[in-house]
Amino acid sequence: MPPLVVTAVVAEPVQEALDALRRRHFPPDRNHLDAHVTLFHALPAEHEAAVAAALAAATERPGPEAVVGVPRLLGRGVALRVESPALLALRADLAHRWDPWLTRQDRGKRELHVTVQNKVDPEQARALYADLATRPVDHTHVTALALWRYRGGPWEPVRRYPFGPAR
Repeated sequence: MPPLVVTAVVAEPVQEALDALRRRHFPPDRNHLDAHVTLFHALPAEHEAAVAAALAAATERPGPEAVVGVPRLLGRGVALRVESPALLALRADLAHRWDPWLTRQDRGKRELHVTVQNKVDPEQARALYADLATRPVDHTHVTALALWRYRGGPWEPVRRYPFGPAR
């Protein structure tokens, strides 16, 4: 069974701007998704009910604030860092619950980002990095968590869990 992926969804118009960057700079034959913040890359599908219940409970509160924008060079691509202590804390809580299921990649995640370019020539990545270095950061909030099935390249959406209203 295909593994599960959990992502965070940011508010419009920041999401639209990130999607546009990704469409412009990601190789089209590899770009199967909108821009996203991956929280977990590979959760076991046999635990889907437990993952779904935890995501539903985690989103009963208002969505965390986030700052998106400082670029990070990936070697053959560029990502924009996502700074959100509250989202990292939520992720850490879920990781603690799911610890026995986590891959090494998911266990070691300490930083959040949105990949806007990948699998390109390093020179092309350095050029985009230099261009994005002058881009202003975006202040936004996380509107939902999304659950996906990883199907090789494309991901299959399972469900979106919107955060509760601000109190």
